[in-house]
Amino acid sequence: MVSWKIIAGGYDLFVATYLFTVTGRSSTLSLLSTSPTGLNTSWITQHPTNKHLLYAVNEMAPLGALQSFKIAPDGSLSDPLDTVSTLGADPAHVVALPNGKVVVMNYSTGDGRIIKTTHGGTKFDDSGPLIKFQVPPGTLSHPHQTVKYGNALLIPDLGADTIWRVQEERGSDTVVFKESIPQPKGSGPRHISIVGDRLFTLHELSSTLSVQSIPTLNATSSAITRVSVAPEDAPAGAKWSAAEILIPPPTKRFPKSYIYVSNRNLGVLDPRGDTIAIFEHVNKGKADEGLVMIRQVHTGLEQVRGMEFGPVETGGDEYLVASGVRGKGGVVVLKRVDGGRNLKVVAKNLEVPTRTTFVWL
Repeated sequence: MVSWKIIAGGYDLFVATYLFTVTGRSSTLSLLSTSPTGLNTSWITQHPTNKHLLYAVNEMAPLGALQSFKIAPDGSLSDPLDTVSTLGADPAHVVALPNGKVVVMNYSTGDGRIIKTTHGGTKFDDSGPLIKFQVPPGTLSHPHQTVKYGNALLIPDLGADTIWRVQEERGSDTVVFKESIPQPKGSGPRHISIVGDRLFTLHELSSTLSVQSIPTLNATSSAITRVSVAPEDAPAGAKWSAAEILIPPPTKRFPKSYIYVSNRNLGVLDPRGDTIAIFEHVNKGKADEGLVMIRQVHTGLEQVRGMEFGPVETGGDEYLVASGVRGKGGVVVLKRVDGGRNLKVVAKNLEVPTRTTFVWL
């Protein structure tokens, strides 16, 4: 028998802690506890080295918040250790950097903050400035994620159709904007993933996945290919809006890496639920480099938003946890089968109907 605890945030007043247990050929997912967190902890993340420390946004307007919590041995959370304003509306993403800073992005006001931490990451230094993304008149900035790449931070902006590239000046809180990476007009880049020198971008508004080389500074790069992620056998009236992209690294158990993206159906529902699409990146560096659809996996969930693979160190990378942001599908755990080319639902829990973000312990 092996088990993992999973913390799940969402649009509610608490985070939920689950216990996922595998015994022989059977698996169970049970709700252990709920911990009060304030409104709409829509994104959570762990401290990069202290796995007993959790950061969570409160996605609300006119001003959102960032909180820190201690994770107890049973997976429940302490009262907030500290809270700081994000100085903008509806923070939809948070990431903790190796240098002890935490980055939040405010979706609705088109800005974000890089916040220093103190006391081992438990407290926030409120001196960090607000980062404003300058867009043309008539355009609304909607930054949706932050990914560290070298000395830069890459920030996909769903409203501005670009991926911002920013750097902090050494020894200063000043942020310098470098050349951004433009995306197709109207595509709505939401989340990205980087593998080597390739940038994979999931576009929410066009429900497409693209791959391109990461351009060096003062250079440009266009998509090598861009493909639809939406299922072709959806009901008439379905309306797709891509959400999350995960590319787990190769391991001994899964030597071939595949791309997993979640779909949200905002229109006529499919009784099988929304899908997770699996892609393969083929022929890198060759004239026919591309993205090949392997399979669409129906989840039984409505508007799949957040999903997360388990930790490699404890064998959890065989499993993917996911939930919908609408409906009553609860939380499901899927198992990677066929070397990662397929997923199979092995456990579910319906006690909390929706969740948006996960951390495996």
